[in-house]
Amino acid sequence: MADPKGFLHHGREVAVSRPVEERKKDWNEVHVPGSLLPIISKQAGRCMDCGIPFCHNGCPLGNLIPEWNDYAYREDWAAALERLHATNNFPEFTGRLCPAPCESACVLGINQSPVTIKNVEVSIIDKAWEAGAVAPRIPERLSGRTVAVIGSGPAGLAAAQQLTRAGHTVAVYERADRVGGLLRYGIPEFKMEKRHVNRRVEQMRAEGTRFRTGVEIGRDITATDLRKRYDAVVIAAGATTARDLPVPGRELKGVHQAMEYLPLANKVQEGDYVTSPVSAEGKHVVVIGGGDTGADCVGTAHRQGAASVTQLEIMPRPNDERHPVDQPWPTFPVLYKVTSAHEEGGERIYSASTTRFEGDEDGNVQWLHLTEVESVDGRPAQKPGTERRIPAQLVTLALGFTGTDRDNGLVEQFGLELDERGNIARDADFRTNVPGVFVAGDAGRGQSLIVWAIAEGRSAARGVDRHLTGAGDLPAPIRPTDRPLMV
Repeated sequence: MADPKGFLHHGREVAVSRPVEERKKDWNEVHVPGSLLPIISKQAGRCMDCGIPFCHNGCPLGNLIPEWNDYAYREDWAAALERLHATNNFPEFTGRLCPAPCESACVLGINQSPVTIKNVEVSIIDKAWEAGAVAPRIPERLSGRTVAVIGSGPAGLAAAQQLTRAGHTVAVYERADRVGGLLRYGIPEFKMEKRHVNRRVEQMRAEGTRFRTGVEIGRDITATDLRKRYDAVVIAAGATTARDLPVPGRELKGVHQAMEYLPLANKVQEGDYVTSPVSAEGKHVVVIGGGDTGADCVGTAHRQGAASVTQLEIMPRPNDERHPVDQPWPTFPVLYKVTSAHEEGGERIYSASTTRFEGDEDGNVQWLHLTEVESVDGRPAQKPGTERRIPAQLVTLALGFTGTDRDNGLVEQFGLELDERGNIARDADFRTNVPGVFVAGDAGRGQSLIVWAIAEGRSAARGVDRHLTGAGDLPAPIRPTDRPLMV
């Protein structure tokens, strides 16, 4: 193990954030560059190398956390990188974006603050990139088999990289103009600068993966044509159908889905626009939805110069600390979370339900009417006499997603069966009902976390490899039926 008494000598320290007023003026990542390296060795030394490392169970990738903690403590960065990449294709993504269920399952977290697993992870990979230690892994021989991957989010990229390294010729189809899926256009720059995506894509290109952007399967290329061209197809198109809010006034101008709003802000950073066509500048902004996507809208509105930002959540305010009975260790608890966006200002209103939107004579939203809610038979119900309105000149709906896109004809053209939740059905090898067609990520699982998407991509790649070669030597960290460790 690392330091046998590290957890006794050192408390938890995390990355230092830049001052709020400084970071609200730009789109750079919120943390001070390089602030982790001076502290990361002793933080890794807090890992107890438990006899049963529950952090492995919390992480669907099965990351070898005690091993790379030990190497990071000893500053053996090459060995730490090898252990990190053994289970995770893109640790710089998860180290920035994952909510870290591994930390919730950390044994030290029973009676102390858990090990800073995410910070150790991102320190190892960032140091490796800076040192030029992340090199393409070009396959020794080609199999002669071809695979198409639909979607270039984390699941699609993970599946493509695994299959390319196995010797198959892989082409990734992305309907957007750039590679990355939600990593590119759904995650704001201040949470993850897109240079991290760009250099992984360049690594994959060097390994032999081919990318076809601006091509939508179902519209630009039919499913039939794609199946004729390739020996296998992996559908990693995500769960992009957004949940709507059918209340009076929804049609007013200024009411947008979060995934209409956030990509435009990212396109400004890519140089496509000078200013966003949907900007919060000078407006009273209301974000409906209390999850990570809602927080991304909050941070984006701050940087665009909103007059005010209010975030609404229909559920009650979560607890500050884990409840030992309702959310026992090592489950992933639902706790009150203050993200970097919330540190930057704005109001958060819990137990609130939107009843209608009110506009001006030109059809622009101006007010949002809401009411308090209470629990009735375990479900939220409006509380009479609590109605009020708040100013709202830009509203973003961050209410989650209900399934993969059905409008482009992809599901119908392939003839795919859906499960009871509306996701694409698959068997234990991630195969759909259509021979040679597999599904990975949110398209099959439903809306989930980035770490689950990468695990799905890796596991689906093993299913494809087995289908093509009969061997299937690639790792498969999860089964389609696996679920997070939650109450």
